[in-house]
Amino acid sequence: MSKEVDKILLQSYDLCEDGNFSDALKLYDLALKLEPDNINALIDKGVTLQNLGRIKQAIKYYDKALHIDPKNINALVNKGASLHTDEKYRDAIKCYDLVLKINKKHAMALAYKGLSLGESGNLADALKYFKKSLSIDHDYDLAHISKEMTEELLKHIKKQKI
Repeated sequence: MSKEVDKILLQSYDLCEDGNFSDALKLYDLALKLEPDNINALIDKGVTLQNLGRIKQAIKYYDKALHIDPKNINALVNKGASLHTDEKYRDAIKCYDLVLKINKKHAMALAYKGLSLGESGNLADALKYFKKSLSIDHDYDLAHISKEMTEELLKHIKKQKI
């Protein structure tokens, strides 16, 4: 990666931190013009598009990154999150499963898989994945909150059956 592209990516990151996604996208375009196969620029542009709610476009950028590096964990997790947002839970789970083949102790992929399972109506399995995630990262808020909510839902469902 050239120093110029490094500098552009840092500026883009700062713009995103400030919520200035439109200007960040312009800089990502510039970086990709200079280095079309820059995986970090592709993923970061995807994340920025995702933050703007442009989910289908975000997925295209994750796919471009995955075409270059099929085992890129950041691209897989972010693509899964985009697919989840688009309510394509099975496809999201496939992305998380690929991450977990690479790193079976990836706490975020475990928790995100739990979320997609829960949205699919599979609360018991979702709970298992939240617990697995917490066994790796005890302080992971998303997994902790999701685990508690799922346990409450399962209790509520049990009470209704009685």
